[in-house]
Amino acid sequence: MTTRPTLFLTVGLPGTGKTTEARRIEVEEKAVRLTKDEWVKALYGPANPPSAADVIEGRLIEIGLRALELGINVVIDFGLWGRDERSALRQAAADLGAAVEMRYFELPPTEQRRRLDRRHAEEPHTTWHMSDEELDEWAAVISIPTQGELDGSEPVDCPPAGFATWEGWRSHRWPASVP
Repeated sequence: MTTRPTLFLTVGLPGTGKTTEARRIEVEEKAVRLTKDEWVKALYGPANPPSAADVIEGRLIEIGLRALELGINVVIDFGLWGRDERSALRQAAADLGAAVEMRYFELPPTEQRRRLDRRHAEEPHTTWHMSDEELDEWAAVISIPTQGELDGSEPVDCPPAGFATWEGWRSHRWPASVP
């Protein structure tokens, strides 16, 4: 009997442990790890253009969905702050017959800041400087997953107004090219 592939989603703000967990999942679950920041750094170096980041996320999602089709576990390591993002990916996985495991990471702001400062000092090639103002702004906009999202007991929401399908929303949210 074959087991169905799993889409692992890491959710949380910068510096909370998402990539560390994604690396662990990659090894333990034999998953393809798709970490957006590594791709942005490789392509843009010190720059971090928001429009390019969205396209990179979209391309990595397409790779991840193809891997799921092929029966390979995938871990998406983007942060996924929006419930719509998570719903779109949960639905895409379900459409492919894949399971979903969502992991949410949070830390007190002082520990988050400490970890980010340490990472920036020890591995500047893997990250960008993030101000306290940015961290506060991001903490205010993240949609924390519900327990039902985390354990999979809550159904996937309907696509937002203006979109008939989650696939349509995904292509809007994660464009295929930089405008």
